[in-house]
Amino acid sequence: MTLVAFDFDGTLSDSEMTVLLGERMGVADRMAEITERAMNDEIGYAESLRGRASLLEELSEEEAEAAYGEVRLRPGAAELIRALNEAGIHTAVLTGGFERGVERALSREDVTVDSIVANRLPVEQGELTGEVEGPLIEGTKDDALADLADVEGVVMAETIAVGDGANDLPMLQVAGLAVGFLPKPAVESYCDAVVGEMGELRRLFEDRDVL
Repeated sequence: MTLVAFDFDGTLSDSEMTVLLGERMGVADRMAEITERAMNDEIGYAESLRGRASLLEELSEEEAEAAYGEVRLRPGAAELIRALNEAGIHTAVLTGGFERGVERALSREDVTVDSIVANRLPVEQGELTGEVEGPLIEGTKDDALADLADVEGVVMAETIAVGDGANDLPMLQVAGLAVGFLPKPAVESYCDAVVGEMGELRRLFEDRDVL
């Protein structure tokens, strides 16, 4: 069995969760700047994530849920995930973004993945605290991918990672096949293949006998 691990923001989705949340607080431009610096490996991901989360302090839970509801999968993403599921491939989302946004986007398309490894924005008294918690703040995606592979009994040579940004580099470097989805310049040279849309990714999987 093969394991396919997708990044979410910028890969399965062209939404940027923190920006959608930031629009509700009037800080989207500041968030986008932090995100871009992190994706280009100019600042550490943990630093960037905490910085973005801090800008969301006191955002209401209702407004946060509305932002999560705006997250969308890319065209063709749901169909590709379904095809992988039907082929018996273990599908996973490994994202430094937020579990709730991933769940809402998948639910909208009536599709599921086998594993979601993501972060969370804690809520107290109906408002975001400005903090962030979860396995992919200090933890990296190579460890998350290795843990999933171990649980599923898949050797690393049979894993596939699909991502676009600097925080995806750890999993791209250890996966059996590293696929860049519209990758940032700092990431592209580490990829075995590069694609720009979901149909192209599906054809790659077909060519590699994954599907």
